[in-house]
Amino acid sequence: MKLIRFGKEKNEKPGILNEKNERLDLSGFFKDWDSDFFAADGLERLKVIISSGQNLPLVPPDERWGACVARPYKLICIGLNYLDHALESGMKIPEEPVIFMKATNTITGPYDNVPIPRNSVKTDWEVELAVIIGKEASYLNSIYDSKDYIAGYCVSHDISERAFQLERGGQWTKGKSCKNFNPLGPYMATSEDIPSVSKLWMTLKVNNIAMQLGNTNKMIFDVDYLVWYLSQFIVLEPGDVISTGTPSGVGMGQNPPLY
Repeated sequence: MKLIRFGKEKNEKPGILNEKNERLDLSGFFKDWDSDFFAADGLERLKVIISSGQNLPLVPPDERWGACVARPYKLICIGLNYLDHALESGMKIPEEPVIFMKATNTITGPYDNVPIPRNSVKTDWEVELAVIIGKEASYLNSIYDSKDYIAGYCVSHDISERAFQLERGGQWTKGKSCKNFNPLGPYMATSEDIPSVSKLWMTLKVNNIAMQLGNTNKMIFDVDYLVWYLSQFIVLEPGDVISTGTPSGVGMGQNPPLY
């Protein structure tokens, strides 16, 4: 299943993308694709509705695409999780996952405008695979348990202002949390639709020029490890989003840098 959201900002409705790439409206059955939905086995109820063959209303083609899941309690990011990106950044290869938090109000629709922040001179791009948590995870016993706690996956764009992030002291938050700095979507693919999450190609273009081309098989810490690892420190809640790192090709890594 492919979950989408549509409508005006802060008033989005839930829907799905069918095999014909048509957007279908599920707002007659569900309030939103949010924490409550995932916590209440909403995906199973959604499967029943879809398999019943009910005629669902079409979403008008000109309706705005929202972020594919509602604003989560937490947006957790993993830094330097691809060897080639760590090398291009001139940073030490991490021995454990590098974790930082990003403000959840950065999440926006996949095609929304991203305003360049005031006084910004180094706004940069980062394509990432995001993981959406399906149920509460705390102190998981094994890496192999992680799959049971993952609802699905989507594209995450972890936009960064490098001067704010690296040249202004403190941690990375202020360089990561500017307005609309995390487009999400266009859809969330449920876990069963992604049988090989460790073999996904990732591409990002700037002005139609390919800047990033990577594969999740180059992750230093894979998805299942990250969910297990995070659960040892943080209670992961239904609907939480984990952005799992970016491959090489970011603006900061160009010679000279390109922003």
